[in-house]
Amino acid sequence: MILKYTVKAILASFLLTVCGCSTGLIDGPYQATGIKIGEVTDKTAIVWTRLTRHPERVGSAAPMPEILYRDPKSGKLIKKPKSRANSTPVVNFPEGSTIQTIEGAVPGTLGKVRVLYKMEGASGWKATHWHAVDPRHDYTHQFKLTDLKPNAKYQVRVEAMAAREKGQVVDGRFRTAPRPDQPERVVFMVSTGQAYPDQDAPGGGFKIYPAMLKLNPSFFVHTGDILYYDKRAKTLSLARWHWTRMYSLPTNVEFHRRVASYFVKDDHDTWVNDCWPSMETKFMGDFTFEQGQAVFLEQVPMGERTWRTFRWGKDLQIWLVEGRDFRSPNPMPDGPDKTIWGKEQKAWFKRTVRQSDATFRILISPTPIVGPDRTNKHDNHSNVDFAHEGNELREFISKQENMYVICGDRHWQYVSVDAKTGVREYSCGPASNKHAGGWSNDKRFPEHRYLNVIGGFLAVIVERSEGKPVLTFRHYSVDGDILNEDHLAAQ
Repeated sequence: MILKYTVKAILASFLLTVCGCSTGLIDGPYQATGIKIGEVTDKTAIVWTRLTRHPERVGSAAPMPEILYRDPKSGKLIKKPKSRANSTPVVNFPEGSTIQTIEGAVPGTLGKVRVLYKMEGASGWKATHWHAVDPRHDYTHQFKLTDLKPNAKYQVRVEAMAAREKGQVVDGRFRTAPRPDQPERVVFMVSTGQAYPDQDAPGGGFKIYPAMLKLNPSFFVHTGDILYYDKRAKTLSLARWHWTRMYSLPTNVEFHRRVASYFVKDDHDTWVNDCWPSMETKFMGDFTFEQGQAVFLEQVPMGERTWRTFRWGKDLQIWLVEGRDFRSPNPMPDGPDKTIWGKEQKAWFKRTVRQSDATFRILISPTPIVGPDRTNKHDNHSNVDFAHEGNELREFISKQENMYVICGDRHWQYVSVDAKTGVREYSCGPASNKHAGGWSNDKRFPEHRYLNVIGGFLAVIVERSEGKPVLTFRHYSVDGDILNEDHLAAQ
C-alpha cells in the first residue's frame, strides 16, 4: 500500500511539472473547472477555486436537457414560444440523467483548499490558511493575496484536500501591475460573445485562447456574454451548470491558470437578452435576475463591486463598468432620468477619470458607447433609446486627452469614430467565427475606420518608443492573424 501511494505521488508530481495539474492519480477532491486569477493590482490578486467530485467533465456523448414551453393559450408544450414574456418553461431531463450527468456537468464536492504562492525564482512558498469550500456557493472559494510586489511574475499552487487526504493540485501564474509611476510595456487582450454551441477548437473550447497565450498577455478582459443563459438556464442549478461546462473546456482551463483576468457581465450572463433589474418574464422559469447577479459573483474572482478601475503603470489605466444592475427599463422614454450606469457609478467614473494622471485611459464597456448599431436594438448607449446618457458620456470622454473606448456585445469587429465628438471605439468581436453575425461587411458607415464580421479578439499594447508613450490596438482572427492595426501616439 505504501508503494502504491508512492508511485501515485511520483506520477502526480510529474503531471504537475509537465501540464500544471495532477488529476486521476489521486483520489480527489479534484479541480476539473480549473482556477481563475483576477482583480490584479500592483499589490493584490484574487485566486478563485472550486472543488469537483471527478477529475474530468462529463463528455459530449452525454445527453442535454430538453426545454419546452407551455403555451399560455392552448396549454400545450412547444419548443419555440410565441411570446417569451408569457410562456413558462418546462425542463425535461432524458430518462436516467440528472443535472450531475448531462453533457459538461462537473459536480462539486466538499473539501478544503489553500493557495501557495511565490515570486518566480524565489525559493520558498507563502501559504494561505486552509479554507472549506462553500456548498451554498457551488463549492467555490476565493482567496485574496496581499502584500505582493509590483511588476512581478508570481507562481501559484492551489491544493485540495478532503479529510486528511490530499487531492488534486493545480499550478498557475500571473503578473502584478507596475507601480503608477513606473513606465512599463503592458499587453492585454479583450474578448466577448463566448457561446458554448459555437466552440471551434479540436477537443473542445475556443481557438482564441491558445492564440492569445502566444502573445504573452499581461492580463485579459472578458467584456461579458461569457456564456448564454437564455435557452437552458431555467433554474439556479442549470445556471451554475452553464459555468461548469464552459470552464471545464480544456482551452479555458489552460488559459485561466496562466493569465490574470478581469470579468465584466452583460445581459446573457446576468439573466436574459437585453435584461434590466425590474424586468418581468416567465421565459426564465425559476431562475431570477437576482440569482444571476449572485452566480456571477461566485463564479469569477471579484472584489467589492463589479464597477472598478485598475492602474497598470504610468501609461495605462482601465475602467470596467457595470451595465445591468442599475439600468432603467429599455422601453422607458429617454431623458435625463433614464440610465444604464446609474448616478453613483457615473459620478464615480467622471471623478476617477479626472483624477487620473495615466497617459492613456481606456473605458472597457460591456456594450457600445459609439456604435453604430442596428436600428432595431434598444439596449446600449449607441441606440436612440439611451441617447441622452450616451451623448453625456461621449461629450465627457471627448474632453479627455488620450482616452479611448473598448466595447463587447457586438458580434463583429470594428473601429468607429463618433461623427460629433470624435470619440474612438474598438469592438473586440466574438470568440469564434460561428458566433459572428448581425452585420455585413458591405454595410459600412462613415463612422467606420475598420469593419469585419468575424470572430477573434483585440490586443492592446502600451509601450514607449524613443521615450514617448505609444498605444497600439490590434484586431486578431481566431487563429492569431493580425487583421487590423492602429498606432496612436500620446497627445
